[in-house]
Amino acid sequence: MPTPTRGEVRSRVRAAVTGRIEYLRRAGRGPGSERDDLILGAKSVVAAMAAWVIARYLLPPTVSTFAPFTALVALQATVYRSVRDCVQYLLAMAAGAALAASLAAVAGIHGWTFGLLTLIALCLGRIERFGQQGTQVAIIGFFAFSSGQGRIDYIGHLAASVAVGALCGLTAHLLLAPARHVHHRQQAVADLYTAMSRRLDDLAEILEGNDSDTQRIRHWRRDCHKLAASCERIRKTTYTEIENSRFHPRRTTDSAGTALPRARDAVTVAERTMDHLRSLTRALDYALDSGEIENLPVSFRTASSSLLRRAATAMQEIGQISLTDSGHLDDLIDDATAELDRVERQERAAAEAAPAVHTLQGTLLTDIGRVLAELRSGRQALTAKS
Repeated sequence: MPTPTRGEVRSRVRAAVTGRIEYLRRAGRGPGSERDDLILGAKSVVAAMAAWVIARYLLPPTVSTFAPFTALVALQATVYRSVRDCVQYLLAMAAGAALAASLAAVAGIHGWTFGLLTLIALCLGRIERFGQQGTQVAIIGFFAFSSGQGRIDYIGHLAASVAVGALCGLTAHLLLAPARHVHHRQQAVADLYTAMSRRLDDLAEILEGNDSDTQRIRHWRRDCHKLAASCERIRKTTYTEIENSRFHPRRTTDSAGTALPRARDAVTVAERTMDHLRSLTRALDYALDSGEIENLPVSFRTASSSLLRRAATAMQEIGQISLTDSGHLDDLIDDATAELDRVERQERAAAEAAPAVHTLQGTLLTDIGRVLAELRSGRQALTAKS
C-alpha cells in the first residue's frame, strides 16, 4: 500500500477537522443525535470523576478504579439500557467475586486454581442473563483472586466501589435524562412516506406520457436504495426511542406509548412496499428503454397512472404525523382495489395484444396490486394505534 504524501495527509487532517467542526455545529443548532452524544459524553466525564473521587476518599486505592468504570457502564444512550447494563454488571461482579472467594477458600491460591477459575468464569459468562457483561465475570474474578487473594474484606470494598460508580452514573442520568425525540421519529416516518408517495406520482407521470427521461428514472432506481437505507435507519432510531421511554424520569405529552409503536409499524409497511416500488421502477425503466411503453393502450396508461396516484394518496394518509382517519384510509384502499379489478377485467377482455405488451401490462398491474395489498395488510395495525 503506497505511503500517503504530505499533501494527502494534510487534506485528510483538514477533512477530519472540518467534519468535527460541522458535527459541533449540528449539535449546537438543535436537538439530535449529535447533541445527545455530546451530553452523554459530558455526563460520563462528570460521573466518572465523581465516582473516582468518592471511591478514593472512602475506599482503598486497589479498588477505586472500579467506581469510574462502573459509572461508564451505567451511562448508556437510554435510561433503560443504563439500568439493564448496570444490573448485568452487578450480577457479573457478584458471580466473579463469589467464585474467586470460594476457590481461594476451598483450594487456595495456586496456578491450577487460577486456571480453574478462568474456565468456570468463562462458562458462567456465557449465561444469557449477563448479556454483554458476561466477560466481567472473569475480569472481576481475576481481581478478587489475584489482587484480593479471595479475601472477604477486599471483595466487600470492591462491591462498594462498584456501587459508588453505579450510583454516580444513574444519578447523572436521572438529573439530566436523555432527550425525548418522539416528534422527530414521527417526522422521519412522515418524510419517508412523502418521498415514496412522490415517487409513485412520478411514475404516474411516466405512464401518462408526461415524462420520458430514462436517465431520470435510472436515477430513481439508484435512489430506491437510499430510501431502503432510510427505512433501516428510521427503524433503529424508533426502536431506540421506544427503549428510551422506559424508566424515563420525565413524562412526555407526545403520547409516545401509541405514537412510537405506530411509527415502528409504519416503517415495516414502508419496507415491504419498497420492494414493489423498486419492481415498478424497473418495469417502467425497461418499458422506456425498449419503447414498449408507447405500445400500451392509452386507456390502460390513464387507468394505471390513476391507480398509482390513489396509492400515493393512501401512503400520505398512513405516513402523516396526525392520527390516521381509518374510515378515509379504508375508502382510499377499497376504491383503488375496485379500480384495479376493473382495469384487470378490461385488460383481459381487450383484443389480443402483442406478448411483450401483455407481459408489461401484467407486470405493472401485479406490482400495483401488491402495493395496495401491503397498504391494506398494514392498515389494521396502524389504525389500531391511531
